[in-house]
Amino acid sequence: MKGERSRVPVRTAARPAEDDSQLGTTNMPANEPTWTAERLELLKSRFAAGLSCRQIACDIGVSRNAVIGKLSRLNLTRDGEARPPARKRAAKGQRAKTVPRQQYQMLKALYAEPQPDDEPILNGHCCSLLELSQERCRWPISTPGLADFCFCGNPPVEGLPYCAGHTRLAYRPGSRQRVVRG
Repeated sequence: MKGERSRVPVRTAARPAEDDSQLGTTNMPANEPTWTAERLELLKSRFAAGLSCRQIACDIGVSRNAVIGKLSRLNLTRDGEARPPARKRAAKGQRAKTVPRQQYQMLKALYAEPQPDDEPILNGHCCSLLELSQERCRWPISTPGLADFCFCGNPPVEGLPYCAGHTRLAYRPGSRQRVVRG
């Protein structure tokens, strides 16, 4: 039967399914809005009466998630207080400085004094992955998988994963701007 398409029965308002009482919006035509004025009033009255979101959803004919979302958008809570929108909440005190900010301060101090860029980095303390720890520079040497692959192993700058030489390579001032522009 070339060219024929298999027909799947389509459910319409004229042909409802046998038992759709628990399915929410399946009986609702697709071109009608979900939240009509009548449904909003039912939502508010049933919420005020203390019904659960599942019970409200079954009564109104929408999904439980639709009820939860609408209650959230209407800022309705169980304790009766309207919650302020999350974006406009005031910050409670100053937050502690984050790690990237601290690293920035350390790098700023590191680069405050001129340092020679051509100074060679001594890799006398090479170590394997199993020997790697917080007290060793984590800069990879060579290509992973090759026999000569290892990590630098020199003592790192305090609070950073690399030694002073590899820190200069990893955290070049203005390198982010170059990457964005490039």
